[in-house]
Amino acid sequence: MKLFLTGASGLLGRSIYERFLGESDWTVCGISFKRTSPGLTKLNLLDKESVTNLLHTVCPDVIVHCAAERFPDKVETYPQAAYDLNVGVTAHLADIANKLNVPLLYISTDYVFNGDNSPYKETDEPTPINEYGRLKLLGEKAVLAANSKNIVLRIPVLYGPVESLEESAVTCLLIGLKKCQNENNELFKVSNYELRNPSSVNDIAHIVFKLIEKKIVYNNNISGIYQWCGKEIFTKYDMVAKMAHIFGLSMERVIPVTSQSGVKRPFNTILDVSRINQLNIGIHTNFEDGIKSVLCGWVNN
Repeated sequence: MKLFLTGASGLLGRSIYERFLGESDWTVCGISFKRTSPGLTKLNLLDKESVTNLLHTVCPDVIVHCAAERFPDKVETYPQAAYDLNVGVTAHLADIANKLNVPLLYISTDYVFNGDNSPYKETDEPTPINEYGRLKLLGEKAVLAANSKNIVLRIPVLYGPVESLEESAVTCLLIGLKKCQNENNELFKVSNYELRNPSSVNDIAHIVFKLIEKKIVYNNNISGIYQWCGKEIFTKYDMVAKMAHIFGLSMERVIPVTSQSGVKRPFNTILDVSRINQLNIGIHTNFEDGIKSVLCGWVNN
């Protein structure tokens, strides 16, 4: 079996790439552009002709589309570039996948909801309140319009093994926590408002693999929208407190903030994960264990 994986050099993509490579029945064509490490294929997804040609050459059994502009602030700053990648590329991949009769699994986000009425079911009407959520929703619609048998997987904020702390909205919190340990530096002001359910990328990679295995290998009727999120609920301040506890750092100069600044973000996007649980493929890494494993090498750097 052959997987065509976009965003293979990204935070989630790396984990999915390794998960499939660990299976003897699978080979992976991992696509990247800016961080093309050995084993990956460099490809500009905005080059439709090159994408089409490569897909026809590879002839995959399934496509997993991770590549996206996933930072809301960057989406607001560069809206056209974000649209081209998050919507234009997605629609093109879905179109080619349909012509090749190949299923596509699209990684989406809990930000398609406004956060005012959680937990959200797959059937609830999406109501995004920022451009990132709106564009990911347009991507969902393009994927399912091309073929209703495709898969959309909505996921929350992620953490995992990072190439830099800034790569994840969770791991980047360690930067401020470390800086504020020095009294000569500024206080660390962090949101204590939005509620999040962080998930490990390894958990998501497991779920992606199992969804595809059931659909492709076992011919199960796996299609439409699925959702997953971590079982623990935290504000960013709560996450920082967990990190401080794990690594013996002080919270004295960490200031909880209850007002929003910058791009508006939903309050509470907890997702109903019943469809995943019914398949018995859900998995949750305890946040304290997961974040300790991820950050232990960064604390003294």
